[in-house]
Amino acid sequence: MIQPQDCFYITTTLPYVNSDPHIGFALEIIQADAIARYQRLQGKTVIFNTGTDEHGLKIYRKAQELGQDPKAYCDEYAAKFDALKVAINLSYTHFIRTTDSHHIAAAQEFWRRCMAKGDIVKKNYKIKYCVGCELEKTESDLVEGKCPVHPSLEMESIDEENYFFKFSNYQHALLELYDSRPDFVLPSHRLTEVKRFTEGGLEDFSISRLKSKMPWGVPVPDDEAHVMYVWFDALVNYISTLGWPEGGDFEMYWPGVQIAGKDNLRQQSNMWQGMLMSAGLPPSKQILIHGFITSEGQKMSKSVGNVVDPFEVAREYGVDPLRFYLLREIPTTEDGDFNRERFRIVYDSDLANNLGNLVSRVLTMTEKYCEGKVPEVVQLNYGDTHLDLKGAWNGFHNGLNLLNFKISLELIWDALNFLNRFIEDEKPWALAKSGNQERVNYILYVILESLRQISWMLEPFIPQTAQNIRTQLGCTETGEMGLQVLSEWGRLIPGTVIQKAQSPLFPRLESKQALTESS
Repeated sequence: MIQPQDCFYITTTLPYVNSDPHIGFALEIIQADAIARYQRLQGKTVIFNTGTDEHGLKIYRKAQELGQDPKAYCDEYAAKFDALKVAINLSYTHFIRTTDSHHIAAAQEFWRRCMAKGDIVKKNYKIKYCVGCELEKTESDLVEGKCPVHPSLEMESIDEENYFFKFSNYQHALLELYDSRPDFVLPSHRLTEVKRFTEGGLEDFSISRLKSKMPWGVPVPDDEAHVMYVWFDALVNYISTLGWPEGGDFEMYWPGVQIAGKDNLRQQSNMWQGMLMSAGLPPSKQILIHGFITSEGQKMSKSVGNVVDPFEVAREYGVDPLRFYLLREIPTTEDGDFNRERFRIVYDSDLANNLGNLVSRVLTMTEKYCEGKVPEVVQLNYGDTHLDLKGAWNGFHNGLNLLNFKISLELIWDALNFLNRFIEDEKPWALAKSGNQERVNYILYVILESLRQISWMLEPFIPQTAQNIRTQLGCTETGEMGLQVLSEWGRLIPGTVIQKAQSPLFPRLESKQALTESS
């Protein structure tokens, strides 16, 4: 029987359905996917949640602009986001929409619990509001009277009676949470940022809108005149997807790990945690905050024409090159740039040369010198090769446990670089010519077995490539065996027939033209 300690839950934020999926959300969901795949290899039963945020003024106005019913509009865009699962090879188990009936019921029950706690009150609301952010803005938030995130949008004024969440009740409890769990928010400077915000005092925030002005939202229980403010409703998805409040998977899987962009820091690590406390529920397990992606050093914009479409990049160059670039070249928790020339360099150098060419060379030599079979070795003394994959394995685990993918991938590529040097230093082709078959067998086995192990290190990051390598090695292992077993040296069985592919893992880029023009 599965126990809570055998379970792992991770979730992305839910993107608004007011535009097509872009490279920024692809980064977030690929990061979550890498963590989910790693936890499965560690023997965990994983729930990986994503979905779409479909309520609010921004969505309502967009549907009106297009002359569509809001739900029909959301259906169209939700399908586009769900299409990412195949397009970039994602392994999520749950796709929740905030228009789902079970989510609406959960949001209403959450409201009732906060109301019963005395944390929801009604009062007048007069603020400046950014529709793009779906957030209140103070004067200190604005730059020349505009939202810095959406400078093209005019700030709007709201003056009406709303329900408020008594956020101020939770200042001390939140500070205690942050102090007791120094790794609650990663990176650490984001935790410092949210602590300072909390220390400055928390203001109660609006959690409803008048239905007469904005009808597209979850109905407030026992008050037909109001709908829930989009943030209050949407945050509840993290537990409604687990079947809360009826039970479902909630008891086994909550709390979980959340991944969000830096513009979501306060909502995820501050507002949501206060809401959970009010409802009498445990806080999140951990929150990973990533940065923004620019395009050629500039903020992405449709008007500029530099928006990077993850579907296009994956179609043009393959899923794994996109995943690899986002996980290796974009800092896990800081801002990064999607640079087309750098993408091509990384593709050719790291993927086509260091990895793809190595696999092709060793399989070709196995065909030529060992009759296409994994060679027998008289005595396998691991230390003789000076190749110690323990360092790569330690770095692999360390990076993923710290939620820092760059650490893991750099140490894996150090091992690949060593293998490439090992071939050049040992020159198995010369040894074969001189008749030293025993040493040839030894060298090729060491490299083949190292590639088997490295394929499992690559599994969370570039899973199609990892499986392709194992297929060519004739390896039939599965991830269910667990990394403790799969990392054992010598599991590649001598005599196994290799299955070298006709085409390379990563064909070198023949053209130096830029990536597909951004839409």
